[in-house]
Amino acid sequence: MTVAQSCMKAKFVCIQENLEVEVSLEIYTGATPNGWKITIMMEELKEAGVKLPEVNYHTVSLGGDQFTDEYTAMNPNQKLPTIVHDGRVIIESCAILQYLGEKFPSSLFPTDDRRWDVIPWLYWQAANIGPVFGNKLSYTRYITDANEEQKAHPMERFGKEALRLVSVLDYQLARHSYLTGDQYTVADIATWCWIRSYKWSKVDITTKPRVVDWVHRVRARPGVERGIGYGVPKDEIDKFSKERREQYKKGGGSIASNEALKSDL
Repeated sequence: MTVAQSCMKAKFVCIQENLEVEVSLEIYTGATPNGWKITIMMEELKEAGVKLPEVNYHTVSLGGDQFTDEYTAMNPNQKLPTIVHDGRVIIESCAILQYLGEKFPSSLFPTDDRRWDVIPWLYWQAANIGPVFGNKLSYTRYITDANEEQKAHPMERFGKEALRLVSVLDYQLARHSYLTGDQYTVADIATWCWIRSYKWSKVDITTKPRVVDWVHRVRARPGVERGIGYGVPKDEIDKFSKERREQYKKGGGSIASNEALKSDL
């Protein structure tokens, strides 16, 4: 099924004999840090014993699927991921994590006042870790329409800010096992998906042993193991092949270049 066909399918609520049938959860995603947040979350909900509806995954290729009229009708921002559930479209990965956490309660997202221990750090990832690590990665690996002199300032700026954010994470981990406390939550999922690729972004987290231990601790979870396998061969989950690295560099370069940027939908 193409993305266009699956987008159309997601617009309908199943009705049988005048009774509303439990609607499926449609997930539009890809093998990216933001995409893996959602596939990990779904696997962690299974690990927690949460009863889930039928879940259908739809791969959205960054080669252009996100710009189709059908996908744009769901997600005008034309980014990954997007979910459709019970007639509602949710965009933005951290909003999706919050939605899933509230819709399918578990320890991953507390439903009492403790949720305010988690929500600010979920937004911290969205506003800080993602943009900064994403920009550091772009200037390190992807941008080819700027020379080394032009890239020097943003490389230094985003590199230093990435290290500062790692130190914030280290500060939290000095006090408890996970980002928001001794309980693993959606804030860890969201943050880990970007920190785990520190070598690819060339952000040296090894000066913070607690952060390195946290990376390994999260990686050891069975739900994480399955979640990060989405869209990637099993033998490349933790280390991409040379061919895949070149593929990502080529794809990332086409997205990151100024020539590819649009100023309108």
